Amino acid sequence: MNADILNLLRDPAGVPFYPVVFQGLYILTWALHALFVFLSLGSLGLSLYGTYKQKSDETWKFLTPHLLQTGKVSVSLLIVLGVAPLLFTQVIYDPNWYTINTLSGLWVVIFIYTLLIGYSMYYWYYYANKKGATSTKLIGIISFLLLLFAGLLMHIFSVQAIQPEKWLEWYAPNGIIDTSGLTFNPETFRYLFFISLSIPAVGLFLQNYSDFLENTKNANKKFLIKIKNFGTKIASSGFLLSLILFLIWSLEIGKATDFFSSLIILFGFLLIFTTIKLKNSYLTSILFLVFLLVISGFREYLRFNIMNNLGYNIYEYPLNIEWSSISMFILTFISLGAVGVTFIATIAWKVGKNDGYFDASKDKVVTLLANSVLWILSSWCIVYFAWGFYILFKNSL
Repeated sequence: MNADILNLLRDPAGVPFYPVVFQGLYILTWALHALFVFLSLGSLGLSLYGTYKQKSDETWKFLTPHLLQTGKVSVSLLIVLGVAPLLFTQVIYDPNWYTINTLSGLWVVIFIYTLLIGYSMYYWYYYANKKGATSTKLIGIISFLLLLFAGLLMHIFSVQAIQPEKWLEWYAPNGIIDTSGLTFNPETFRYLFFISLSIPAVGLFLQNYSDFLENTKNANKKFLIKIKNFGTKIASSGFLLSLILFLIWSLEIGKATDFFSSLIILFGFLLIFTTIKLKNSYLTSILFLVFLLVISGFREYLRFNIMNNLGYNIYEYPLNIEWSSISMFILTFISLGAVGVTFIATIAWKVGKNDGYFDASKDKVVTLLANSVLWILSSWCIVYFAWGFYILFKNSL
């Protein structure tokens, strides 16, 4: 696959804004998406262990439903946040995106149904555990395996997308065109490295869980200390495993001494240290998010260099700035996005910190944020449709 063919596959309309901005947005949104991928898998995996222990251990009887709830919410968030990095990829790497959707078309369809069934079974698992059904463990295991498989498929799409030199070979092996859409080429250690990050993610969650409940009036101090120590063991051992797998993967692709690889390894050891030594687990969780941003940057660095070496430079993409779309995006992100997320996070925090019934209508901050979200959303809808109809009639009349 040469540069001429890759450049011909580009969208002739060009990109609506500077490509470096889409790169930055991709790195940010992928890291946020990955955070909830790891938290959902970690919570679900640990909850499966909890279902075996909760009948004989009061700690797990209390903790398992919380793990299930966390995993359930995380899956919904990872799906929502997963749309953004795919869209940003599509804008600046459209030849990669559409080619892989052709070569592995059937797997793309299978991915959608795998995620749908896996998520639905997670809800089944959640409610079965509430009722104490005997089928709880089996349902949970199937859901867990389906979500792992969905992650494997997305991993395959990403790996194949950065191997344009093999696209023709996959499309016509031995000169025979293959239209099955079943191209399937995983990188084992890359996949294991990313999946292994689910372990420290749930470990940090247990630390955060303990710190969050520590100051409540009815807190059981011994229980919380036990949970935090358990989370520390899981997180520190998980980070060590992840570092080993990353080192093997980086050696496999010849990037072990690269700047990004060195930074990831140093960050990993820093996280092991802070996980064990820092009393405030929230700081370690922030460092973990920065760690994911570095990993996301490494992924984009690899892809950019591979494509650039083939003669496909995203910075030479035809530029047709659409100020209307960009303005709408920025206004939505700053107003509705920022205020909306702040409102949800604030009310969740206050509900969790309240020992009894929490009346949100009597809380000035929550009330202010709720009214702000309502007015911003109403204004946004009016502007969105008014703007849309203006553009429609302007272009058609």
